[in-house]
Parts: sequence; structure tokens; C-alpha cells
Amino acid sequence: MGAVTLKVSDLDTMIAYYRDGVLLDVLSEGGGAAVLGRHGVPVVVLEHAPELPFPRPGSAGLFHTAIVFDSRGELARSLRSIALRYPGTYTGSADHLVSIAFYMTDPEGNGVELYWDRERTAWSWTHGQVEMSSLYVDPNGFLQEHLDVETADARAGMAAARVGHVHLSVGDVASARAFYADHLGFDVTASLGDQALFVSAGGYHHHMAMNVWGSRGAGLRAPALGLGLVRIEVPSADALGEAGERLRHHGHQTADDGRTLAVDDPWANRIVLGVGGA
Repeated sequence: MGAVTLKVSDLDTMIAYYRDGVLLDVLSEGGGAAVLGRHGVPVVVLEHAPELPFPRPGSAGLFHTAIVFDSRGELARSLRSIALRYPGTYTGSADHLVSIAFYMTDPEGNGVELYWDRERTAWSWTHGQVEMSSLYVDPNGFLQEHLDVETADARAGMAAARVGHVHLSVGDVASARAFYADHLGFDVTASLGDQALFVSAGGYHHHMAMNVWGSRGAGLRAPALGLGLVRIEVPSADALGEAGERLRHHGHQTADDGRTLAVDDPWANRIVLGVGGA
């Protein structure tokens, strides 16, 4: 998964949250936008759009952007930073069996997940479906066990972080399955009936998820703050071409500039595919 673009009302406040709370670096800033990430890898792109309204309750869009860390220590550093600087944005935790996750809502209402993956050998699969759960994790206990006190307050030496998955709010699961699995080409890795769907490539637990928990029956999104676009990185130009052919075969309008392929899902969530880090 590539960087997620967010349309924001207060650019300075949002930069501060992802820089000082999540502990991402500002990779570039100017022209009414900022790119934040680590080690040159973009994670979020913030685009200033103060003319847009906030999304209506119950509409489709972003459920959360999930940022994965290479170690529990790195996750603990960002969790501690959130607790110190933005404690009111923390919303919960979960041991998903495949991962340990902590959840926040940024200052403009966008969901954020910070997580660490267990080794793939610890994941359990049954008939092509990965076993996941949502068990409580004590955040204070996690910090006590995994926080490196010598580097807890320092930004220097932070390891890489990247978008691990993107979770969307959609109108119905059947349409999500048709678009993301049948048309776009992801494999279904878990399903919660008509409530939620999890999909991935390459045997990951999930690169994308869609749920109807707060958006059942939602139609096309109106222009609003929040999700701007989701980027998906494919391994080759051939894979990009095949995705485009498959999408057009199923009647989707695509925009292809030779480097990237853009398409809207059934709720007008913009999806952009590119090769590698393009």
C-alpha cells in the first residue's frame, strides 16, 4: 500500500498531529500540501482544502489508515507520543492474533491505526481464511513492556514505518467484494458476513478492508474533507496493465497516464494503482 491522501481543513494542525503525535517526518511541504513519512517513504499526504465540508454522518469513506511498525518498541514510541501530546485522540486497542493494534482519531475525525505484525508463521489459516480476533490490550502494560526508555523522547534513530493496510467505510459488502476481489484482483482473506470484508495480495492478512458498521446503505460520496485517495503499489507494468484490462472489462471508467491507473470504487473512493513506489 502507498501513501493515503487526506483532504484537510487545518493543514498546520494536521501536520503537527502526524509529526509530533504519530512521529512521522515531514518529507516535503508547500503549495498547500505536506507529505509525511519515514526514511523517505510517504505515509500520508495532507492536502489543504478548507472549502470542503466535513463528511455527513453515515457516508462512505475512510475508516482508518493503518501504519505498521517494524517492532513493538517502535510502536510503543509512537503510542507514548500520542499519549503525551494528544491523549484525547486515543480510542482503543486490540490483539488481532496476527497483529497488535492501537486506534486513534486524528483532529479532523480520520481514523488511524498504529500496529505491529506478528511473524507470518504465527498466523493461523483455515481454508484460505486467516484467523483474526479483537482481544483487549492494556496500553499501559504494553508501554511498560516494550518502550525503550533511552530513546522514548528522541526522534533520532527511528526505524521505517509504512501504510500496512487501509480500511474503508462502504455501503454494502457484496459490492465491495465484487469490486475489490473480483474486479481489482485482491484475494479475500476474511469475511464477517454482510458486515465486513478483508482482502490482500501475496498472503498478507489484509491490505484493505471494508465495513458497513457506520455506513450501511451509503451511496456515492459527496465532495468532503477526509479521504482523498488510496494508493496501491503493484509489482510490474504488466500487473498494472492487467488490472486496467480487468477493470475496463467489468465496465469501470479508468484514467491511465502510462504510470498510474486511477479508478473510483462503487462509493467514489478514489483508488490509484502504480508500479513500485511510483
